[in-house]
Amino acid sequence: MDRRALLRLAPPGVLAVALAGTALWMVGHGDPPAAGVGGPFRLAGADGRAVTDRDFRGRWMLIYFGYTHCPDACPTALADMAGAIDALGPDAAKVALLFITIDPERDTPSVVQDYVRAFDAPITGLSGTPEQIAAVARAYRVYYARHPRDDGGYDMDHSSIIYLMGPRGQFTANFTHETPPEAITTKLRSVLAG
Repeated sequence: MDRRALLRLAPPGVLAVALAGTALWMVGHGDPPAAGVGGPFRLAGADGRAVTDRDFRGRWMLIYFGYTHCPDACPTALADMAGAIDALGPDAAKVALLFITIDPERDTPSVVQDYVRAFDAPITGLSGTPEQIAAVARAYRVYYARHPRDDGGYDMDHSSIIYLMGPRGQFTANFTHETPPEAITTKLRSVLAG
C-alpha cells in the first residue's frame, strides 16, 4: 500500500500527533527555529520584581527555557552558557544570560534565583504565572509538557534550545545543550564584532 493510501486510512488525530511529534523532534535536536521567534515578555525576577524583554535592550541575550528539577539538559546548558560568557572577558557585559522556567508551579522566583546562583555566572532567573510562561514559550516556540512519574511526582519534558537574541530582541542563532561552550563563545565574538 502506498503512503497516500495509508494517510487516507489514518484517523486525523493520529496524523496531528505524528506531525507535532516530528516538529518537536526537529526543535529538540537543534534545527533552527523558524523566523519570528521571540517577542515581548513580562516575568518575575528575583524577589518577584517585574522583568521585561525591554530591560535587556542594547545587549545580546542567551536565553534558555528549563526547570530547576531537570536532571541533565538544563544544568548542562546553563554551565555551557556560563563557560561561554566567562571566555568573553570584558565583552561579557554586553551579553545577558536568562533562564526562564517552564515549571512555575515549583519554580518560584526565589527558587529559580537560588538555582542560577549555583552556576557562578550572571544568569537572570525568571518565573511567572502559568499564563505568562505559556505566552513566552509560545513566542519562542518552546515545547514543554508535564510528565507524571510513578511516585506521584512529575518531570517536565521540554525542548532544549539556547536562543541568541540581538540587542533589539531579534532572533539571531540557536544552540543546543550539547553545543560546546567554545562554539557559543565563537558565535558571540562574531556578533559582538559586528
